Amino acid sequence: MASGNTNISVFRSVDTLTVFLYMVFVICGAISIYAASYDYDNASLFDFSEFSGKQFLWVGISLFVAMSLLLIEARMYETYAYLIYVIMVLVLIATIFIAPDIKGSRSWIVLGPISLQPAELAKSATALALAKLFSSYNFVLNRSWHNYLRSFIIIFIPIVLILAQRETGSALVYVSLIFVLYREGMSGIVLFSGLLAIVYFVVGVKFTETIVMGIPSGQFSVFIMVMVVFTAMLFGYCKAFILGRNVMLGFIASGLIAAALSSFDISINGYVFFLSVLGIAVVYVVIFIFSENIRKVAVAIAVAAVSVAFMFSVNYVFSNVLEPHQQMRIKVALGIEQDLRGAGYNVNQSKIAIGSGGFWGKGFLNGTQTKLKYVPEQHTDFIFCTIGEEEGFWGSALTLILFLALILRIIFIAERQPTTFARIYAYCVASYLIFHICINIGMVIGLCPVIGIPLPFFSYGGSAILGFTILLFILLRLDAARRERVNY
Repeated sequence: MASGNTNISVFRSVDTLTVFLYMVFVICGAISIYAASYDYDNASLFDFSEFSGKQFLWVGISLFVAMSLLLIEARMYETYAYLIYVIMVLVLIATIFIAPDIKGSRSWIVLGPISLQPAELAKSATALALAKLFSSYNFVLNRSWHNYLRSFIIIFIPIVLILAQRETGSALVYVSLIFVLYREGMSGIVLFSGLLAIVYFVVGVKFTETIVMGIPSGQFSVFIMVMVVFTAMLFGYCKAFILGRNVMLGFIASGLIAAALSSFDISINGYVFFLSVLGIAVVYVVIFIFSENIRKVAVAIAVAAVSVAFMFSVNYVFSNVLEPHQQMRIKVALGIEQDLRGAGYNVNQSKIAIGSGGFWGKGFLNGTQTKLKYVPEQHTDFIFCTIGEEEGFWGSALTLILFLALILRIIFIAERQPTTFARIYAYCVASYLIFHICINIGMVIGLCPVIGIPLPFFSYGGSAILGFTILLFILLRLDAARRERVNY
C-alpha cells in the first residue's frame, strides 16, 4: 500500500476529467434505472428494495473499491498481473460447476443476497495479463509467431471458459482485445479478414431463398465478393498491377461466358463454375508469383481460399452450432424473420420507445413504453431505450458524445504513458468500452442480434458497474504513477 505522502500525490495526479465523466455516467445510469423501473406505488429513488436503490448501493461499493485501487502502488498491478489472471481463470472454471442454472446460463456465483458474474471481473485480469506479456523484456509482437500464440492464449482462455458457462455475449467482449494487438503491430489483414467474415456470414445467411446458377443467392454473392476482394488485393495490397489486370479480365470473361450459356438455357452448376474460375486464377497467380512480392501474393491467395472455405462453413455453423434462440435472434436482426411476439419482441418495442421520443423526448418519468413495461429488461440491456424515449434524440446524442469523450480521453491517456504495461492496459480498457457501447446500442436499435451486452455504467447490475469501475480506476492509478512524486 502507498504511504501517506504518496496518497496525497496519487489523488492530485488522478486524471480529473476521466473521474468527472465516470461520476456523470454512474449517476445518470442510476437515475435512468430509476426511470426504467419506476413504480408509482413506491417512488423513492434510494429505496434499496428497488433497482435504482440497489444500483446506488453498488455505486457506493464501486466508489469504495475505486478509492482502494488508487491507494495500491502502481507497480503492484504489473508485479501480480499473471497471478491475478490465474486466480480469475480458476474462478471462471469453478463457476462452470458451482453456479446455478439461471435462464440456461451458469455464469453467476451466488453469495447469500449477492450475485456476482466473474466474467465481468475477469476483463481487468485479462487486460493486466496481456499488458504484462507485452511489457516483458524484449517482447515484440511481430518478432515471432510464439508471441502471437501467447497473446491469443491469454485472450482465448477466458472466452472458452465463459462459453462453457453458456454466456455467449460476455465471451464475445474479449474478442475486442484484437484491436490492442493491431495497435501493437498486428497486420491489418487480420482485421480486414474479420470484417470480410462478418460480411460473408450476413450475406450467406440472409439471402438463401433465391437460387442462382443452382446455388443460393447468398453464396452466389459471396463468390462474387471473393473475386472482387482477390482482384483488389492484387492491385492495392500486392501492387501486382499486371497480374491483377489479367485476373480481373479473366473473371470478367468467365462471367460473360456464363451469361452467354445461360441465355441459351444451358444449365451451369454454380459451385463447379466459381470453384473452377477461382482455382484457375489461383494457379495462374502461383505460376507468376516469383516475379512479384511472394509474401503478399501468398496472403491474397490465402484470403481467397479461406473466404471460400468460410462460406461453405456458414450454413453448417448457423444450423448446427448455434442454439435455436441464437439463430432466431440473428434472423430477426437481419430481417429474415419478424417474430414480433417472440425473439423480435424486445427489439421491436425498444425501437418503438426510442422513436416515440422524437427530438426532445417525452420528459423524465413520462415515457409510456417504459412506464407500462412494454420493453423487457429495460433496466438492464435495454436501458438505452429509456434514454431515447424520455430524453429524445438530444439526450441519446449527448450520451453518445460523452461516451466518445471518455474513449478519446482513455486513448489520450494511453498515448502519454511512459511504460508499455500502462499503454497496453489503457488500450484494453478502450477496446472493451468500444465493443460494449457499439454492440449494446446496436442491438437496442435493431442493428445487431440481442446477445446480452450491458451498456457501461448505465445498465443495472452490480457485477457490471464493479467490473467497469475496476477497469477504469486501475488505469487511473497507472496514469497517476506517471507524475507521482513520493517523498519519504
